[in-house]
Amino acid sequence: MPRQLGELEDAVMTRIWQWNRPVTVREVLEDLQQERSIAYTTVMTVMDNLHQKGWVRREVEGRAYRYTAVSTRAAYSAALMNEGWSKSDNPAAALVAFFGMMSPEQRQALRDAIRVVQRDPAEEAREPEGEGPSRRAAEGSPEQDAEGAGGADGAGR
Repeated sequence: MPRQLGELEDAVMTRIWQWNRPVTVREVLEDLQQERSIAYTTVMTVMDNLHQKGWVRREVEGRAYRYTAVSTRAAYSAALMNEGWSKSDNPAAALVAFFGMMSPEQRQALRDAIRVVQRDPAEEAREPEGEGPSRRAAEGSPEQDAEGAGGADGAGR
């Protein structure tokens, strides 16, 4: 089970997830410096720590590393939700409380996700390509992926 990322780790991972490509420490540093004063060595240490923890993989390119995310923000968010839910002494009550915090759009996204999970493969074969809740739940919007927002499928629609 993943532990929640620290504030600076999350800021770095948010950029890596948003950009969805191999990134250097310098690229992350320059973007972070638009929001705060931060040293190259600080960003380098955070990215090395993220590599040691298994959040990113890195490959040497010239004299620098290029870092890529090991999994998606949605997978990270889902793992955190699962961890919190599984630690509850009353999982059903925890789920009811969680669902009660959701917006109507998030509850609809949850219903769509449940339909996808429960879907019969034969029914899937009959559905015209590109239609239905499986496509909607799988796609998500860019801002949802970036924010890791919302419901069980990461959607805040």
